Amino acid sequence: MSLVALATGVLVWGPAAAADVVLRTESGQARLVEVARGLDTPWAMAFLPDGRLLLTERPGRMRLVAADGTVSEPLAGVPEVHARGQGGLLDVALSPHFATDRTIVFSFAQPTASGARTAVARARLDAEALRLDDVTVIFSQNEDPSGNHHWGSRLVFDREGRLFVTLGDRFHSRDRAQALDSHLGKIVRIGLDGSVPGDNPFVRQADGDAKAQPEIWSYGHRNVQGAALDPLTGELWAHEHGPQGGDELNRVLPGRNYGWPVITFGREYVIGTRIGEGTARADVEPPLKQWTPSIAPSGMAFYTGDAFPQWKGNLFVGALKFQLLARLVLEGGKVVHEERLDIGKRIRDVRQGPDGRLWLLDESDGRVLRLDPA
Repeated sequence: MSLVALATGVLVWGPAAAADVVLRTESGQARLVEVARGLDTPWAMAFLPDGRLLLTERPGRMRLVAADGTVSEPLAGVPEVHARGQGGLLDVALSPHFATDRTIVFSFAQPTASGARTAVARARLDAEALRLDDVTVIFSQNEDPSGNHHWGSRLVFDREGRLFVTLGDRFHSRDRAQALDSHLGKIVRIGLDGSVPGDNPFVRQADGDAKAQPEIWSYGHRNVQGAALDPLTGELWAHEHGPQGGDELNRVLPGRNYGWPVITFGREYVIGTRIGEGTARADVEPPLKQWTPSIAPSGMAFYTGDAFPQWKGNLFVGALKFQLLARLVLEGGKVVHEERLDIGKRIRDVRQGPDGRLWLLDESDGRVLRLDPA
């Protein structure tokens, strides 16, 4: 790829050497460009200020991708991860003050004596030395059941610099998603140092005789693998996997119950029977959208760029099972239309880049992809 340096010092990604794929969309054509390849189960990516990509591979490696598509050697300092089933090294995000503090956060399946749990660590990135320094775990789930499924986990900073962490129900422990003394099946909000914000909804509340965990922001989630802030309101949106149907897109409000496993559109695997009490209840937040059959959503981004002006304000969701990119048109906080862009690969992460384009992680072939105007 050719590389152009702007006066700002930000790197611009040039055209790809590999053959592009042209996608026909409802509003014109788009070009799917291969930026980098050779990755092993890539899970998440974040853009550094100089234009390089920091990305994670689920087996437990973190790498940098240069603007010419060169993939670095693995970074030193990544802690041991439980790389089994769906577990491993998961999301990564830059501190809101990364330009001065060089701090990143990342989530991972943390091995324990009895199993594993989703955890979040903070570290200082030395990009030139390919190293993480001062690695500190700032949050770990308070339960560590056995099993290798449903870890979550996306990381999103709110406008005040507090960190949302999405946490799975760990599959076999799904009833704990309704228990406020448990971190399973929850979204939590913490400070960059792991502290609990004083305005979290359950700081002073108890669940029967068991103390509510103060980190909890919302509960009743199954396996949230996509989350992003609404650029207009600053509210958190998230989507989660359902079983045999019932993938949900939700606007995540403080203290609210999102139903799992009591209220769901999903059905039991194999036998196909209904789960829980039904699909609606007065005290449960209904989804903005549900997918049945399941598309297996992963990764999500609100689009605010200029490369595709016709898509401004749309929400993009990657899909693993259906191997597509869903474009959701929003009006008044509601989904009014869905277009499915057939990528033909398992899309693990979706981000808007500093170039105003959409960037995707292709889990199937271990590639970084970019969607350009055609």
